[in-house]
This record gives sequence, structure tokens and C-alpha cells, in this order.
Amino acid sequence: MKYESIGNITLPKIGFGTWKIGGGMTANHFLDPHSLTALRSALELGYTHFDTAEGYAAGHTEELLGNAIRGSGIKRETLFITSKVKPERLHYDDVLKSCEGSLRRLGLDYLDLYLIHWPRAGMDLPDTFRALNKLVKDGKVKHLGVSNFDLKLLKQSLGLAESAILTDQVPYSVFDRTYTKNDVLDYCKENGVLFTAYSPVGQGHFPVNKTLKSIAEKHGATVHQIALAWLVSQPYVITIPMSLDPGHQKENLDAAGLDLTPDEIEQINNLR
Repeated sequence: MKYESIGNITLPKIGFGTWKIGGGMTANHFLDPHSLTALRSALELGYTHFDTAEGYAAGHTEELLGNAIRGSGIKRETLFITSKVKPERLHYDDVLKSCEGSLRRLGLDYLDLYLIHWPRAGMDLPDTFRALNKLVKDGKVKHLGVSNFDLKLLKQSLGLAESAILTDQVPYSVFDRTYTKNDVLDYCKENGVLFTAYSPVGQGHFPVNKTLKSIAEKHGATVHQIALAWLVSQPYVITIPMSLDPGHQKENLDAAGLDLTPDEIEQINNLR
């Protein structure tokens, strides 16, 4: 595994996303056995960074993740757990209540990282950060971050947070480079902010590309693994793929061990 360090924080380059675990926007309890199997498998394989949100399956994803963690016997301090507050909850009291709800569902005393999930038109960002700063002071949250924030909002957040903004979590993949074109990635690198790539292989809708296929064949890897290896070859970039299949989970984790050549990286950089 490759790691990325920011200040005194070291995170694996590849973590585990939990969107679609336990349902979509609403809970689907029929999926519980399959969802728990997937989470338990990820823990057994050695994933340590788990990313979730109160909006995933209306909070049920957090419940399932907490269940899997408690049953794993793995020490809490060896895991890094991220959750997120919904955009409609971006008010002082609501942020505090949302965090308490996430902690309760997860069965945890603190979150390693707490993110604003999405910006919202008309949101009171200073009021929101007043609550987030309190959560850090109270020990409920260790680190703060944002998600889906453009450059203007990210800069505002850095000015409002009383502790460092650890990350901006955004969609980023070989075929989605929106947040490199809008200068967010460069700003993160220049200011010591992690750039967390979600949907790194397009949630299953990933085009088969001749260049990627050729590189994959040279490494005895899958195209998805090459796409992940390209992401984690970049400084300040980490990623959080999700798979329900234990075999694919292992492939995703193993992608961090692939070393692409400078020429291969350049070939992928030039893909559009």
C-alpha cells in the first residue's frame, strides 16, 4: 500500500467508499446480508479508511458500517472513519445534531474526519463552520473537510476553519477531470490539502480504452486497476472506490502496489 501524509496524518492511498451499501438515498434492508458481507470482507482485506455519510441509505449505511467494525475485533484507533453532513443541515444546531446522529449510528465516540457533503445555494458557511469548529474543540471530530467544493468555496472554508481543512472530496478519474480544469487540484497541492477522488472508475460505467488496456496487459492488471494506479501516482491524491465483491475489493486495494512508468502516466494524462 502507498500512503499520503499531511501534517501528522498518514492515510492509505486507497480507502473504501460506502455509497450504495445498504441502499441508495433510502434504506433497503433486503441488502443487509450482502452489505455486511462486503464491509466485513473490506475490513479483513486490510482497508482502514472508510468513507460514509448520513445521507447514504438515510443513515443505514452508517449503522451497517458500525456493525461491521464492532464485529471485526479491529481496534478503533487503527481505523480512519469519515462521514458527512447533508446540505440541508448546514445550520449551527443542525450540524451538531447531524454529527451526534452519525456517531450514534456508527457506535463511535468520535469521527476522524467530518465533511460538508455538498454546498447549497444560500448556505451560511460561517455559521456552519462555527458548529464544525465546536465539534473539533469538543473532541467529537478530529479533522474537518469539504466535498464537491469549487475553488472559491474551498478558499472560504480554509479561512473559516480554526483547524486545517484536511481534504476536498470530489469526482475524479481518468475520464472526469473537472476538478483539475477548475484549478482545485493545483490549489490543494499548493496548500497542503488532500484531494480525495470519488467515483474513480465511474461507478461501473468506465469506457474500455485501448491505451489503458495496453498498459494493463503489460502489468498483468485490469483496466480498473490501472485507472486507480494512475490516481494514486499523483501527490496529494487519495481515492475511495467501492465494491461489493471481495475479489474486486482486493484488486482495488492491490492497485496501490502498481508502479506505472513515467511514459505510461503521460499516456494516461493525454487521454481525453
